Amino acid sequence: MWPWEHAVMGYLVYSLFCHLYYRDSPRGLEAFAVVFGSILPDIIDKPLAWEFGVFETGYALGHSVFFAVPLTIVVGMFARSHGRSRAGLAFGVGYLLHLPADVTDGYARGSGELDFGIMLWPLAQGETHGHHHGFVDEFMVLFARYQRELLAGDLSTYIWIQIGMGAFTLLLWLYDGAPVLRECCLGLKRLFGRVVSWRPADQNR
Repeated sequence: MWPWEHAVMGYLVYSLFCHLYYRDSPRGLEAFAVVFGSILPDIIDKPLAWEFGVFETGYALGHSVFFAVPLTIVVGMFARSHGRSRAGLAFGVGYLLHLPADVTDGYARGSGELDFGIMLWPLAQGETHGHHHGFVDEFMVLFARYQRELLAGDLSTYIWIQIGMGAFTLLLWLYDGAPVLRECCLGLKRLFGRVVSWRPADQNR
């Protein structure tokens, strides 16, 4: 599953949870935390495997439940100690959704089996490619396959579901008030207001 697909899924699930449980929309920090958490396993594993050859596959430490569960607990406790429990929860939702999402994605894209080995490193590992092109080259190879699939026009039901989920999530994000973007705009507005209202001391005499 591509990073933006993980980000869409993470935000969608967390936003719906907020509306159902908190009766509220995600705040900026929570939206950032769930998106960051949802792509962090790939940020950890892909460069280490493709660029540096530390792992044989892009599903290793970051995708392992033996790393993911303790990490989300530590982040959750840290966030709670600073009065940001919801942000810690958002991070955990995004991160922990990433793992099973990759398992089901591999099955849906035609592998025909659920490869739980990608979640069990170092006790097990997913299928290895046996070569390393480098991070950028490997990304472009995989993206070219994704692009050909889209341009071919004969999209599978699974791809149509992803497109629909992405469109719905975009509308939900706008309904939520565009968190993160909203906070950035408000911060810039406050900063601009300070600059405009500032006067050198000698001009006030």
